[in-house]
Amino acid sequence: MLDPDAHADLASVLAGAYALPAVALERLPIGQVTVNYRAQAGDEVLFVKQYQDGADLAAEQEAVDQAALAGTHQVPVARVRRSTDGRSIVQQDRVAVSVWEWVSGTVVDDGLSPAQQRAAGAALGRIHVAFADHPAGERPSSKLDKWMHPDIDKLEATTVKLLGIAGERAQRDAFDEEALRTLAERRAVLHRIPELLAGLPQLTCQVLHGDYSAVNLLFDGDTLAAVLDFLPPDPFLVAYELGRIAFDPRTVVLNDDWITAGVNLVAAYLDTNPHLPAADVTACARVALLQLMTSLYGVKQHYLKPGLLQDDLDQFWLLRHAAAQRLLENLADVETELAQVSRSR
Repeated sequence: MLDPDAHADLASVLAGAYALPAVALERLPIGQVTVNYRAQAGDEVLFVKQYQDGADLAAEQEAVDQAALAGTHQVPVARVRRSTDGRSIVQQDRVAVSVWEWVSGTVVDDGLSPAQQRAAGAALGRIHVAFADHPAGERPSSKLDKWMHPDIDKLEATTVKLLGIAGERAQRDAFDEEALRTLAERRAVLHRIPELLAGLPQLTCQVLHGDYSAVNLLFDGDTLAAVLDFLPPDPFLVAYELGRIAFDPRTVVLNDDWITAGVNLVAAYLDTNPHLPAADVTACARVALLQLMTSLYGVKQHYLKPGLLQDDLDQFWLLRHAAAQRLLENLADVETELAQVSRSR
Protein backbone atom coordinates (compact mmCIF):
# COMPACT_ATOMS: atom_id res chain seq x y z
CA MET A 1 0.00 0.00 0.00
CA LEU A 2 0.96 3.63 -0.36
CA ASP A 3 2.28 5.66 2.49
CA PRO A 4 0.03 8.70 2.02
CA ASP A 5 2.15 10.74 4.42
CA ALA A 6 5.33 10.40 2.37
CA HIS A 7 5.12 13.98 1.09
CA ALA A 8 8.87 14.45 1.12
CA ASP A 9 9.52 11.67 -1.42
CA LEU A 10 6.69 12.87 -3.64
CA ALA A 11 7.87 16.49 -3.44
CA SER A 12 11.35 15.35 -4.41
CA VAL A 13 10.02 13.67 -7.57
CA LEU A 14 8.01 16.75 -8.49
CA ALA A 15 11.04 18.98 -8.02
CA GLY A 16 13.47 16.73 -9.89
CA ALA A 17 11.34 15.35 -12.73
CA TYR A 18 8.91 18.22 -13.27
CA ALA A 19 10.96 21.26 -12.20
CA LEU A 20 8.32 22.05 -9.59
CA PRO A 21 10.22 23.03 -6.44
CA ALA A 22 8.58 24.01 -3.17
CA VAL A 23 5.23 22.42 -4.03
CA ALA A 24 2.51 22.58 -1.37
CA LEU A 25 0.61 19.27 -1.36
CA GLU A 26 -2.92 18.77 -0.10
CA ARG A 27 -4.24 15.23 -0.09
CA LEU A 28 -7.74 14.94 -1.58
CA PRO A 29 -10.37 12.59 -0.11
CA ILE A 30 -11.01 10.88 -3.45
CA GLY A 31 -9.79 7.73 -5.15
CA GLN A 32 -9.77 4.07 -4.12
CA VAL A 33 -6.66 2.86 -5.98
CA THR A 34 -4.45 5.96 -6.01
CA VAL A 35 -3.62 8.73 -3.56
CA ASN A 36 -4.47 12.09 -5.10
CA TYR A 37 -3.25 15.59 -4.31
CA ARG A 38 -3.90 19.21 -5.10
CA ALA A 39 -0.48 20.71 -5.72
CA GLN A 40 0.20 24.44 -5.44
CA ALA A 41 3.37 25.42 -7.28
CA GLY A 42 3.66 29.19 -7.09
CA ASP A 43 0.65 30.56 -8.92
CA GLU A 44 -0.02 27.24 -10.66
CA VAL A 45 -2.43 24.59 -9.39
CA LEU A 46 -2.02 20.99 -10.52
CA PHE A 47 -3.54 17.59 -9.84
CA VAL A 48 -1.08 14.87 -8.80
CA LYS A 49 -1.91 11.17 -8.92
CA GLN A 50 0.36 8.80 -6.98
CA TYR A 51 0.12 5.13 -7.94
CA GLN A 52 0.28 2.22 -5.55
CA ASP A 53 3.29 -0.05 -5.28
CA GLY A 54 3.02 -2.73 -7.93
CA ALA A 55 0.70 -0.73 -10.19
CA ASP A 56 0.86 -1.68 -13.87
CA LEU A 57 2.42 1.52 -15.15
CA ALA A 58 2.32 0.40 -18.78
CA ALA A 59 -1.44 0.04 -18.47
CA GLU A 60 -1.64 3.39 -16.72
CA GLN A 61 0.21 4.95 -19.65
CA GLU A 62 -2.39 3.50 -21.99
CA ALA A 63 -5.07 5.12 -19.87
CA VAL A 64 -3.33 8.50 -20.22
CA ASP A 65 -3.28 7.98 -23.98
CA GLN A 66 -7.03 7.20 -23.98
CA ALA A 67 -7.79 10.54 -22.36
CA ALA A 68 -5.70 12.32 -24.96
CA LEU A 69 -7.50 10.51 -27.79
CA ALA A 70 -10.90 11.44 -26.41
CA GLY A 71 -9.76 15.05 -26.19
CA THR A 72 -9.26 15.13 -29.95
CA HIS A 73 -12.97 14.28 -30.40
CA GLN A 74 -14.49 17.26 -28.58
CA VAL A 75 -14.58 15.51 -25.22
CA PRO A 76 -13.49 17.80 -22.35
CA VAL A 77 -10.56 16.15 -20.57
CA ALA A 78 -7.76 17.18 -18.25
CA ARG A 79 -4.39 17.48 -19.99
CA VAL A 80 -1.43 15.58 -18.60
CA ARG A 81 1.62 17.63 -17.60
CA ARG A 82 4.72 15.96 -18.97
CA SER A 83 7.99 15.75 -17.07
CA THR A 84 11.00 17.74 -18.22
CA ASP A 85 12.11 14.75 -20.30
CA GLY A 86 8.68 14.22 -21.86
CA ARG A 87 7.19 11.40 -19.76
CA SER A 88 3.51 11.19 -18.84
CA ILE A 89 4.22 8.95 -15.84
CA VAL A 90 7.38 9.18 -13.78
CA GLN A 91 8.74 6.49 -11.48
CA GLN A 92 11.62 7.17 -9.13
CA ASP A 93 12.48 4.55 -6.54
CA ARG A 94 9.08 3.54 -5.09
CA VAL A 95 7.25 6.71 -6.10
CA ALA A 96 5.23 6.70 -9.34
CA VAL A 97 3.19 9.75 -10.32
CA SER A 98 1.41 11.55 -13.10
CA VAL A 99 0.70 15.27 -13.05
CA TRP A 100 -2.34 16.89 -14.64
CA GLU A 101 -3.76 20.33 -15.21
CA TRP A 102 -6.21 21.32 -12.51
CA VAL A 103 -9.75 21.53 -13.84
CA SER A 104 -12.19 23.56 -11.79
CA GLY A 105 -15.50 21.86 -11.25
CA THR A 106 -17.45 19.65 -8.91
CA VAL A 107 -18.59 16.05 -8.83
CA VAL A 108 -22.37 15.83 -8.62
CA ASP A 109 -23.17 13.31 -5.91
CA ASP A 110 -26.92 13.78 -5.61
CA GLY A 111 -28.06 13.03 -9.17
CA LEU A 112 -27.46 14.90 -12.41
CA SER A 113 -29.77 17.67 -13.55
CA PRO A 114 -31.49 17.28 -16.95
CA ALA A 115 -28.88 19.53 -18.59
CA GLN A 116 -26.05 17.61 -16.93
CA GLN A 117 -27.59 14.32 -18.08
CA ARG A 118 -27.62 15.59 -21.67
CA ALA A 119 -24.01 16.75 -21.40
CA ALA A 120 -22.90 13.40 -19.93
CA GLY A 121 -24.78 11.45 -22.59
CA ALA A 122 -23.41 13.51 -25.48
CA ALA A 123 -19.83 13.20 -24.22
CA LEU A 124 -20.13 9.44 -23.85
CA GLY A 125 -21.45 9.17 -27.39
CA ARG A 126 -18.39 11.05 -28.65
CA ILE A 127 -16.09 8.79 -26.65
CA HIS A 128 -17.62 5.66 -28.13
CA VAL A 129 -17.35 7.07 -31.65
CA ALA A 130 -13.70 7.98 -30.98
CA PHE A 131 -12.87 4.50 -29.67
CA ALA A 132 -15.00 2.45 -32.09
CA ASP A 133 -12.06 1.62 -34.37
CA HIS A 134 -9.44 1.32 -31.63
CA PRO A 135 -6.98 -1.50 -32.43
CA ALA A 136 -7.52 -2.99 -28.98
CA GLY A 137 -11.13 -3.60 -29.95
CA GLU A 138 -10.00 -6.43 -32.22
CA ARG A 139 -8.79 -8.56 -29.34
CA PRO A 140 -11.04 -10.60 -27.05
CA SER A 141 -12.47 -8.84 -24.04
CA SER A 142 -10.73 -9.80 -20.82
CA LYS A 143 -13.99 -9.52 -18.87
CA LEU A 144 -16.91 -10.38 -21.14
CA ASP A 145 -17.06 -14.17 -20.79
CA LYS A 146 -16.91 -13.98 -16.99
CA TRP A 147 -19.53 -11.24 -16.95
CA MET A 148 -21.91 -13.24 -19.15
CA HIS A 149 -21.46 -16.35 -17.01
CA PRO A 150 -21.41 -15.21 -13.37
CA ASP A 151 -20.74 -17.84 -10.72
CA ILE A 152 -24.04 -17.52 -8.88
CA ASP A 153 -23.20 -20.28 -6.40
CA LYS A 154 -20.04 -18.43 -5.42
CA LEU A 155 -21.94 -15.16 -5.21
CA GLU A 156 -24.49 -16.73 -2.87
CA ALA A 157 -21.74 -18.32 -0.78
CA THR A 158 -20.05 -14.93 -0.37
CA THR A 159 -23.37 -13.34 0.54
CA VAL A 160 -23.94 -16.01 3.19
CA LYS A 161 -20.42 -15.49 4.53
CA LEU A 162 -20.95 -11.74 4.86
CA LEU A 163 -24.30 -12.32 6.54
CA GLY A 164 -22.55 -14.59 9.01
CA ILE A 165 -19.82 -12.09 9.83
CA ALA A 166 -22.29 -9.25 10.34
CA GLY A 167 -24.73 -11.41 12.29
CA GLU A 168 -22.14 -12.82 14.65
CA ARG A 169 -20.79 -9.49 15.82
CA ALA A 170 -21.24 -9.11 19.55
CA GLN A 171 -22.14 -5.43 19.20
CA ARG A 172 -23.66 -4.58 15.85
CA ASP A 173 -23.55 -1.00 14.61
CA ALA A 174 -25.96 0.74 12.24
CA PHE A 175 -24.16 -0.47 9.13
CA ASP A 176 -24.20 -4.07 10.38
CA GLU A 177 -27.99 -3.88 10.64
CA GLU A 178 -28.26 -2.38 7.16
CA ALA A 179 -25.90 -5.01 5.80
CA LEU A 180 -28.01 -7.81 7.26
CA ARG A 181 -31.13 -6.39 5.63
CA THR A 182 -29.63 -5.65 2.21
CA LEU A 183 -27.64 -8.87 1.94
CA ALA A 184 -30.75 -10.90 2.76
CA GLU A 185 -32.66 -9.00 0.08
CA ARG A 186 -29.89 -9.58 -2.43
CA ARG A 187 -29.73 -13.28 -1.67
CA ALA A 188 -33.47 -13.57 -2.26
CA VAL A 189 -33.20 -12.34 -5.88
CA LEU A 190 -30.02 -14.07 -7.02
CA HIS A 191 -32.15 -16.75 -8.71
CA ARG A 192 -33.41 -14.06 -11.13
CA ILE A 193 -29.98 -13.54 -12.71
CA PRO A 194 -30.13 -16.42 -15.26
CA GLU A 195 -33.46 -15.25 -16.69
CA LEU A 196 -32.17 -11.69 -16.95
CA LEU A 197 -29.08 -12.89 -18.81
CA ALA A 198 -31.18 -15.07 -21.10
CA GLY A 199 -33.16 -11.98 -22.14
CA LEU A 200 -30.12 -10.17 -23.51
CA PRO A 201 -29.80 -9.81 -27.30
CA GLN A 202 -26.52 -9.88 -29.21
CA LEU A 203 -24.68 -6.80 -27.98
CA THR A 204 -21.99 -4.51 -29.35
CA CYS A 205 -18.52 -4.81 -27.83
CA GLN A 206 -15.75 -2.22 -28.28
CA VAL A 207 -13.20 -0.16 -26.36
CA LEU A 208 -14.91 2.10 -23.80
CA HIS A 209 -13.97 4.79 -21.30
CA GLY A 210 -13.92 1.96 -18.78
CA ASP A 211 -15.23 3.80 -15.70
CA TYR A 212 -17.75 6.34 -16.96
CA SER A 213 -19.59 7.21 -13.78
CA ALA A 214 -20.72 10.34 -11.96
CA VAL A 215 -17.59 10.42 -9.80
CA ASN A 216 -15.46 10.79 -12.93
CA LEU A 217 -17.39 13.73 -14.35
CA LEU A 218 -16.56 17.29 -13.33
CA PHE A 219 -19.27 19.90 -13.87
CA ASP A 220 -19.16 23.68 -13.86
CA GLY A 221 -22.83 24.35 -13.37
CA ASP A 222 -24.56 22.44 -16.14
CA THR A 223 -21.43 22.41 -18.32
CA LEU A 224 -19.32 19.27 -18.37
CA ALA A 225 -15.84 20.56 -17.53
CA ALA A 226 -13.88 17.29 -17.73
CA VAL A 227 -14.19 13.54 -18.08
CA LEU A 228 -11.64 11.91 -15.77
CA ASP A 229 -9.94 8.57 -15.10
CA PHE A 230 -10.06 6.72 -18.39
CA LEU A 231 -9.02 3.08 -18.11
CA PRO A 232 -6.63 1.20 -20.41
CA PRO A 233 -8.29 0.03 -23.65
CA ASP A 234 -10.19 -3.23 -23.21
CA PRO A 235 -13.31 -4.03 -25.23
CA PHE A 236 -16.55 -4.53 -23.37
CA LEU A 237 -20.29 -3.99 -23.82
CA VAL A 238 -21.36 -0.55 -25.02
CA ALA A 239 -24.71 -1.16 -23.31
CA TYR A 240 -22.87 -1.61 -20.01
CA GLU A 241 -21.27 1.81 -20.08
CA LEU A 242 -24.39 3.55 -21.39
CA GLY A 243 -26.70 1.88 -18.87
CA ARG A 244 -24.32 2.46 -15.99
CA ILE A 245 -24.38 6.25 -16.35
CA ALA A 246 -27.99 6.58 -17.58
CA PHE A 247 -29.25 4.57 -14.61
CA ASP A 248 -26.63 5.65 -12.13
CA PRO A 249 -27.72 4.62 -8.63
CA ARG A 250 -27.96 8.26 -7.57
CA THR A 251 -30.42 8.93 -10.36
CA VAL A 252 -32.46 5.79 -9.76
CA VAL A 253 -32.72 6.24 -5.99
CA LEU A 254 -32.82 10.02 -5.57
CA ASN A 255 -34.90 11.10 -8.58
CA ASP A 256 -38.61 10.29 -8.48
CA ASP A 257 -38.72 10.63 -12.27
CA TRP A 258 -35.64 8.46 -12.76
CA ILE A 259 -36.86 6.62 -15.85
CA THR A 260 -37.36 9.89 -17.72
CA ALA A 261 -33.97 11.07 -16.48
CA GLY A 262 -32.21 7.96 -17.75
CA VAL A 263 -33.94 8.12 -21.12
CA ASN A 264 -33.00 11.82 -21.38
CA LEU A 265 -29.33 10.87 -21.08
CA VAL A 266 -29.68 8.06 -23.61
CA ALA A 267 -31.34 10.40 -26.11
CA ALA A 268 -28.42 12.83 -25.83
CA TYR A 269 -26.01 9.92 -26.32
CA LEU A 270 -27.80 8.97 -29.54
CA ASP A 271 -27.42 12.54 -30.81
CA THR A 272 -23.65 12.03 -30.96
CA ASN A 273 -23.60 8.26 -31.59
CA PRO A 274 -26.75 7.66 -33.66
CA HIS A 275 -25.59 4.37 -35.14
CA LEU A 276 -25.68 2.30 -31.97
CA PRO A 277 -28.06 -0.61 -32.66
CA ALA A 278 -31.47 -0.39 -31.05
CA ALA A 279 -30.86 -3.69 -29.27
CA ASP A 280 -27.96 -2.16 -27.33
CA VAL A 281 -30.05 0.86 -26.38
CA THR A 282 -33.00 -1.17 -25.15
CA ALA A 283 -30.79 -3.58 -23.20
CA CYS A 284 -28.67 -0.97 -21.42
CA ALA A 285 -30.85 -0.85 -18.28
CA ARG A 286 -30.90 -4.66 -18.03
CA VAL A 287 -27.12 -4.72 -18.33
CA ALA A 288 -26.83 -2.06 -15.62
CA LEU A 289 -29.16 -4.09 -13.41
CA LEU A 290 -27.15 -7.28 -13.92
CA GLN A 291 -23.96 -5.44 -13.00
CA LEU A 292 -25.54 -4.28 -9.75
CA MET A 293 -27.04 -7.66 -8.89
CA THR A 294 -23.78 -9.57 -9.39
CA SER A 295 -21.66 -7.16 -7.37
CA LEU A 296 -21.14 -6.97 -3.62
CA TYR A 297 -18.78 -4.03 -3.99
CA GLY A 298 -18.62 -1.99 -0.81
CA VAL A 299 -20.15 -4.42 1.67
CA LYS A 300 -17.61 -7.09 0.72
CA GLN A 301 -14.74 -4.69 1.39
CA HIS A 302 -16.31 -3.65 4.69
CA TYR A 303 -16.15 -7.14 6.14
CA LEU A 304 -13.22 -8.70 4.29
CA LYS A 305 -10.76 -6.01 3.19
CA PRO A 306 -11.60 -2.37 3.99
CA GLY A 307 -10.79 0.17 1.28
CA LEU A 308 -8.99 3.49 1.53
CA LEU A 309 -12.28 5.37 2.02
CA GLN A 310 -14.47 2.64 3.47
CA ASP A 311 -17.21 4.92 4.80
CA ASP A 312 -17.82 6.04 1.22
CA LEU A 313 -17.89 2.43 0.08
CA ASP A 314 -20.44 1.56 2.76
CA GLN A 315 -22.81 4.25 1.53
CA PHE A 316 -22.15 3.27 -2.08
CA TRP A 317 -23.22 -0.31 -1.35
CA LEU A 318 -26.49 0.86 0.20
CA LEU A 319 -27.17 3.17 -2.74
CA ARG A 320 -26.35 0.51 -5.34
CA HIS A 321 -28.51 -2.07 -3.61
CA ALA A 322 -31.49 0.27 -3.49
CA ALA A 323 -31.00 1.05 -7.17
CA ALA A 324 -30.89 -2.64 -8.04
CA GLN A 325 -34.15 -3.27 -6.21
CA ARG A 326 -35.91 -0.41 -8.01
CA LEU A 327 -34.55 -1.36 -11.44
CA LEU A 328 -35.59 -4.97 -10.96
CA GLU A 329 -39.12 -3.97 -10.02
CA ASN A 330 -39.51 -1.59 -12.97
CA LEU A 331 -37.40 -3.18 -15.70
CA ALA A 332 -40.27 -3.80 -18.14
CA ASP A 333 -41.33 -0.13 -18.06
CA VAL A 334 -37.74 1.05 -18.48
CA GLU A 335 -37.12 -1.17 -21.48
CA THR A 336 -40.35 0.02 -23.11
CA GLU A 337 -39.17 3.64 -22.81
CA LEU A 338 -35.71 2.79 -24.14
CA ALA A 339 -37.15 0.92 -27.12
CA GLN A 340 -39.24 3.97 -27.93
CA VAL A 341 -36.30 6.39 -27.86
CA SER A 342 -34.20 4.04 -30.00
CA ARG A 343 -36.99 3.84 -32.62
CA SER A 344 -37.24 7.63 -32.77
CA ARG A 345 -33.73 7.95 -34.16
